[in-house]
Order: sequence, then C-alpha cells, then structure tokens
Amino acid sequence: MTHQGSCHCGRVVYELEGEITQVMQCNCSYCTRKGYLIAFFPRQQLRLKTPESNLASYRFNKHRIDHRFCPVCGCGPLAFGKDRTGNDIAAINVRCLPDFDPSTVKVVPVDGKSL
Repeated sequence: MTHQGSCHCGRVVYELEGEITQVMQCNCSYCTRKGYLIAFFPRQQLRLKTPESNLASYRFNKHRIDHRFCPVCGCGPLAFGKDRTGNDIAAINVRCLPDFDPSTVKVVPVDGKSL
C-alpha cells in the first residue's frame, strides 16, 4: 500500500510504501505538544518527492531522532533515526497522511517522557 504525505503547505511531499497497523502516541515533551501519532518504517520505504533541503531539522534530549519539519508552515510530517539494531528508520506522523484515518488502527501509548 502506498500512502501520500505532506506538510500543510505542500513544500514537503513524500510517499510511504507499507501498511500501517498501529501507531504510537508518545508522551515526551515534543510529541505531546505537537500531537503526533507515529508509525515506524525502514527508511527505504519512504521516498521524498521534494528536495530534502525543503525540510528543517530539530534534535533534543539525546539527539537520536532527527525531527524534520517544514520551515514555512511548521508542520512536522516525519523524523529519521535508527532502530535498536542500527538500521535507518523513518518515523511518520500519520496525521500528515490525508487519506489515512488513525481511528482505524490500534494506538499504543509510549512513555517517552521517561527515556
């Protein structure tokens, strides 16, 4: 299944190849303020349709996750990082997938505040 995603203004556009079966709702200070619902995928399943230079970057705490956002509209559609075995991952904010309904999948709480 292919999902189309973007920031609010359309400066950042991407495609995600994969099925979303659950999302994570993290309670860390960043995710809580942004209202993120996140699904994780291997990085190679994400294809940016606009230049990566259209994205700004924000890192905090242990600097393990590269939170990416649009510098024009401020929307944060995705982040990059590594999984526990060192593989590149993409963390997708499913709220930035206009054709995806998050109420159709399980929401898993994550205690990011304690990490």
